[in-house]
Amino acid sequence: MKRRLSLAGQLLALQVVIVCAVLLGVAAVTVAQTAQRAQETEGRRALAVAETVANTRLIREALERGEETYVRVAAESSRSVSGSGSVVVAAPDGRIIATAEPDELGDPLVVGESTVLQGRAWVGEGVLHGDSAAVAMVPVLGGTGGGLLGLVAVEREYPTLADGLAAAAPNLLTYLGLASVLGIVGSLLVARRVKRQTLGMEPTEIAGLVEHRDAMLHGIREGVVGLDLQGRVTLVNDEAIRLLGIPGDALGRTLADLGVGAEMREVLLDREVTRDRPVGSAGRVLVVNRLPISSRGRALGSVTTLRDRTELLELRRELELTRHVTDTLRAQAHEFSNRLHTIAGLIELGEADEAVRLVHRISSSRSEFSAVVAGAVRDPSVAALLIAKASQADELGVDLRIAPDSALPVLDDELSTDVATVVGNLVDNAMDAAALAPHRWVEVGLGLVDGEVDVVVRDSGAGVPPGMEREVFRRGVTSKDVARSSPGGPGERGIGLSLVHLVCTRRGGEVTATSIGGSTFSARLPAEPALVDS
Repeated sequence: MKRRLSLAGQLLALQVVIVCAVLLGVAAVTVAQTAQRAQETEGRRALAVAETVANTRLIREALERGEETYVRVAAESSRSVSGSGSVVVAAPDGRIIATAEPDELGDPLVVGESTVLQGRAWVGEGVLHGDSAAVAMVPVLGGTGGGLLGLVAVEREYPTLADGLAAAAPNLLTYLGLASVLGIVGSLLVARRVKRQTLGMEPTEIAGLVEHRDAMLHGIREGVVGLDLQGRVTLVNDEAIRLLGIPGDALGRTLADLGVGAEMREVLLDREVTRDRPVGSAGRVLVVNRLPISSRGRALGSVTTLRDRTELLELRRELELTRHVTDTLRAQAHEFSNRLHTIAGLIELGEADEAVRLVHRISSSRSEFSAVVAGAVRDPSVAALLIAKASQADELGVDLRIAPDSALPVLDDELSTDVATVVGNLVDNAMDAAALAPHRWVEVGLGLVDGEVDVVVRDSGAGVPPGMEREVFRRGVTSKDVARSSPGGPGERGIGLSLVHLVCTRRGGEVTATSIGGSTFSARLPAEPALVDS
């Protein structure tokens, strides 16, 4: 089975390849430069030999006298001494009279583009024995005012590629040694740094980790949002995009740019740990868990999970309504039982007239409250709830009354259910608080103002503790004595006001609490005109 190279090995191999490529480039440049310098050198040498031969006094005199044999001997001697490939002497008409090749005697000297016939020296490139060679041509001039006596042409072969490599070998070996040492040391340092930054994982492990993370991120049913220290989105899955109602290209953008609501932004950007906090967002009730993340003591941002609990809210709202009905029936049964016992006792004592008067008082009191509710609240569900709550208030010794300016029209079924949930929980909370006060009363105000259903519940209790005006609406937070059971029996505290807050937030409204002469809770639920029967 093939074993893959580690990250350090891959980096080292890559550096070796780079070093070799650089060395090949350096070698090519060095050889080219060496060859160019060698050509220039050979050209200068050929010119020096040609000028030496052309300026020799004996050769000039031999050319003047026409002694070609002496000229041949002198030319051959110069070729042997200088190591040139060829030394050619030609007459003024270009006829070759001295050369190392006997077959070329008498042939015309090919001057090409040289300026030698104009009396000027020339250096160029030619061919000698099939190879490139440096060629220098110099005119042989007579004494003062003398004319052209002849021409001297010298050819010198260029060094071969092997000669160039041999000349450049010392420098190449130096470059190779330095580049190899630097490349290996640099590769080891880079590999060590990369290894440390990748936590010792190999590229395949990193790729697999990213693939598994993406698959897991988009596969889970909970929404996941990651934020950096600047509040920009660093990761988000499809479920979070759906729950928050944000665009799909959320990465790298801030929550404000994405249109996330103020309450949700506050929770997501909070620096503290958040656990199971319900928040309304985009028409949904989301349970938020937020955890700051750090690595090696350095803060990186936060990760937040979102769970849709809209259906759970609907179920809890139905359960709350059922609880209200159950509590009401229990209170009425208790109340009727007490009154029946009272009437039975009066009859046994022979006080029939007093029993009749008691029945009339009870009927009159209940009918009066029902008439007030029916006149102020036209919505049957909310009106029935308030009439039922009167029995609980009587059991607790609390005076439940309707604000004189209350006027609530008939509402749509869904809005009516939401208003009943808000009223029921606020009244329960107020009666619990008022039951401990010297003067026990609860006042409920209902109305439709500027397209919003306003619910105001005041009580004579101790009020909300200072600083808890917002905290009381969080799940599990209560200002009551948890050791004291409510009339319905012991149970989880801090749920009712949380439910009120969620219902109002879901509809785009709000609920607030103040403490002036007791507690005052004010809830607003926006209502579309089509949902109200005026």
